[in-house]
Amino acid sequence: MLYYTCPECNQKGTSWNWCKRCNSKHFQNDFNNWTSENDKIDKLIQDAQLNANYKWEVIEWISYDRFKDVKQIGKGGFGTIYYARWIDGFIGEWDIENQQWKRWGENSEVALKKFDNFVNFNDVLNEMEIHLKICIDINDTTSIKFYGITQDPETHSYMMILEYAKNGNLREYLKINFNNINWKLKLEHLCNLSLNLRNIHELDVVHQDFHPGNILSSSFKYKAIQISDFGLSKLIGANPNNPEKKNIVGVLPYVSPEVLSGDEEYTKAADVYSFGIIAYGYKNDYEVLGCSKAEEFLTNQESTNTTTTKTAIPLNYQTHPQAIYTSRLLNFSNLPKPKNEENFERELEELTKSMSNLCPTIELDDAHFFNVGYKN
Repeated sequence: MLYYTCPECNQKGTSWNWCKRCNSKHFQNDFNNWTSENDKIDKLIQDAQLNANYKWEVIEWISYDRFKDVKQIGKGGFGTIYYARWIDGFIGEWDIENQQWKRWGENSEVALKKFDNFVNFNDVLNEMEIHLKICIDINDTTSIKFYGITQDPETHSYMMILEYAKNGNLREYLKINFNNINWKLKLEHLCNLSLNLRNIHELDVVHQDFHPGNILSSSFKYKAIQISDFGLSKLIGANPNNPEKKNIVGVLPYVSPEVLSGDEEYTKAADVYSFGIIAYGYKNDYEVLGCSKAEEFLTNQESTNTTTTKTAIPLNYQTHPQAIYTSRLLNFSNLPKPKNEENFERELEELTKSMSNLCPTIELDDAHFFNVGYKN
């Protein structure tokens, strides 16, 4: 079997054109030449560089002046998304002759995610850590690539440097193409999406904000669907005494009844509920499902709900006409107690098997795909 031999140490590389043994030294030699001015972010970047077995596991600190053509393209409940071109491109391999990194993708299109100032820094760091974990422990297709971190020079807010999804999010795609895509493609989307969700759950990560606005693609036509935005995600068992975990946050139609009523916290099953609503949207009028019905319910609940949350974000439909799609704190009381299927793993497996039977030409490794393998 062919393998890569490092030209520096003459040892077997960890991947093609990549030698962890040598490259970690190159990164370490450069640690004193950069800083994010935050010890925790510096450590996150340094640890990723020292432990990278593949080039796509590397993240960097990139000065903001290495981006051009920056423009806002989206706004969420906790941050703003910008389009930009990365002048230098990402690290490809070590140039032995010139003793520097060879970079690929000069003037690459990227997305910059800037966190609003009111967002707790620990939540910012949590999103970075979970996104990196998913990219390293699974692959670079389950979620969009995470290239590194930069900082807005005016607001000093940290920004994640992410892969730019040319086709945007699933919600906008279906608004335009709902009547133009056949069921084969719809089922392929859902199969790939459920596979990606399963991959995330296998890491014991709960997304907590799973909706079409957080499902991105560079080509929906070719089924390249990726899950993004882990700002509300958590590792199961992490921060068990964190009082903020009781906050109900999300996009209303995709929040499960048991979470919305306050009876239970976010779980893998709650993510699967969100997946079910997304799947339902492929069958029905997406705008009706996602907007008008939810807005009607939201208005009725807010008019009768006398319990408030101190940290709740006020709603303003005049300035935010698409606020129904923005993740935010929710507070509902006196909802009927839901009765859900306890064995959600089996339900998801049966659902995906049914999809495959409806569309037998879907190109998936069935043995791998249907081995759901959720951890309790």
